[in-house]
Amino acid sequence: ASPAFCVNRLRGWLADEIMRRVPNAHDADLLRAFTVGDTRGLDENDWEVARANGVSHLIAISGFHVGVAAVFGVWLARLLYALCPMLALRWPRPSAQAAAALATALVYGALAGFGLPTVRTLLMIAVVALARCSRRHVGGAHALALAMIAMLLFDPLAVLSAGFWLSFVGVAFLLLCLVGRGRGWRAFLHELTAGQLVMTVSLLPLGLWFFGQASLVGALSNLVAVPFVSFAIVPCALFGLLMLLLCPPLATPVWRLAGWMAHAQWWLLEHMATWPGAHWYLPAVQPWALLLAMLGALWLFMPRGVPLRWLGILLFLPLLWPPLSRPATGAFRMWVLDVGQGLSVVVRTRHHVLVYDAGARYPSGFDLGQAVVTPSLHALGIDRLDMLMISHADNDHAGGAVAVAGAFPHARRYAGEVEKMALPMRSCLAGQAWTWDKVRFRVLNPVSVAPSRRDNDRSCVLLVEGPGGRLLLPGDISKRVEPAVAAAVKSGPAPILLVPHHGSLTSSSAGFIAAVHPRLAIVSAGWRNRFGHPRPQVLQRYAEAGVPGLNTAVRGAIEVDFPVTESANVAATWRQRQPRYWRE
Repeated sequence: ASPAFCVNRLRGWLADEIMRRVPNAHDADLLRAFTVGDTRGLDENDWEVARANGVSHLIAISGFHVGVAAVFGVWLARLLYALCPMLALRWPRPSAQAAAALATALVYGALAGFGLPTVRTLLMIAVVALARCSRRHVGGAHALALAMIAMLLFDPLAVLSAGFWLSFVGVAFLLLCLVGRGRGWRAFLHELTAGQLVMTVSLLPLGLWFFGQASLVGALSNLVAVPFVSFAIVPCALFGLLMLLLCPPLATPVWRLAGWMAHAQWWLLEHMATWPGAHWYLPAVQPWALLLAMLGALWLFMPRGVPLRWLGILLFLPLLWPPLSRPATGAFRMWVLDVGQGLSVVVRTRHHVLVYDAGARYPSGFDLGQAVVTPSLHALGIDRLDMLMISHADNDHAGGAVAVAGAFPHARRYAGEVEKMALPMRSCLAGQAWTWDKVRFRVLNPVSVAPSRRDNDRSCVLLVEGPGGRLLLPGDISKRVEPAVAAAVKSGPAPILLVPHHGSLTSSSAGFIAAVHPRLAIVSAGWRNRFGHPRPQVLQRYAEAGVPGLNTAVRGAIEVDFPVTESANVAATWRQRQPRYWRE
């Protein structure tokens, strides 16, 4: 068998042993994550707690854990030399400690599967260890630079990952800003507190850039969790691994102790995750604001004697309080989000926001409502949702509704097929209407809440009308319902149309297209989806009617502005704004 296969078998065996020896299933899941990087037992609630506390790097094996393993190796070497001082005559103790650190880090990295964060830390440890073994001095900056070069030679595309920048920028700030101030517990506590402050402030801009969120309780959470994980849970878990190989009966009490400590820490983190500020979302960060904030962090942590260091805080202001663009009164803006083979549309007026459909949720647990819709709302600077409308109960429209409703619990909820929805909702019904900021919303379908043989025909059809144009959201209606919808729409200006049912053959009849005659037809579909949407015949009908079209599968997310005065609606696509050579 190949070495990789043997390592994977060993990882699986260790994970099974932990599950067998630790009685509490959740504690065992946490230990599996700490020891062999197996996070399959952690559900989305666990990851949400970790994100709220800013401790995701502590949960799954990362460079942090490999560093702890290296320290564990140094301790083992010190213990061995204390028990057998004569070893120093054959091999100098500093070289032995460096070799032990590298060896334990390599073993632990293999158990972790040699992920990119693990490899980054291994390279840094290897640089320092080889220098110690060859009796050469390598400073922290040189070690960091050599590790970065080696990392890019090993994997040039690592520069595109968030972990690459977070790791190297964080370590660079620590090397730049922290200087040893003596020994003893006071010095240790000072360095620990100062290091956590440096990491929190210096990585805040990058965290907002990559993830769009930060945790205001993260500094305190890490101040408690990092030492506890570093000096209690992970060493205990590693000692359990050692005992499993040397004396298997002793592994059980050791792992149970580690599980109990993990349980106590998790209980505290769950409570801290409910504190105000645990989830702090900001609109999408502009590059210039990111650069200013990084310069501000550098200025804040300049050595003593540099004048006016506190002014570095001012450079964070464009990042923390960015200017927001809102439609004028009477205008509205629409985004068709790229949720693959599904649908999610955001409509925003001056002071109100509506989300129409929420994408799919798949059996694997991947939820478009959580992964795309909610982050997109936060990136747009939307912190309050007024209404969530789900056209009908098909998974590609309603699967993400629970996640969106959980993120915005005060939103009013409407849907077709309410009896099939996973959460309580009111029925949408033809004739319902309301006005937000001089923009009128009208529900055109369904005409009855009674069950139908064709569920798609119970889709909520929404017409949005403002001085600058109209928007028609028809859900998945079929040709049976299209005449009634067209009759309600054709009396006004030509609307922007979201193509019914992703461009399937059951919809977009020639009569419907002629009656509505949209300015623009937008298709929300997945790239090379298994249904073949949009169908070529349907696209041909729109082309013959002279209607231009856009497809999220090709263009990404699509934004359309409806200004106060009637004019040509401006449509912009994500891939126009964020061009990448691999998309050409």
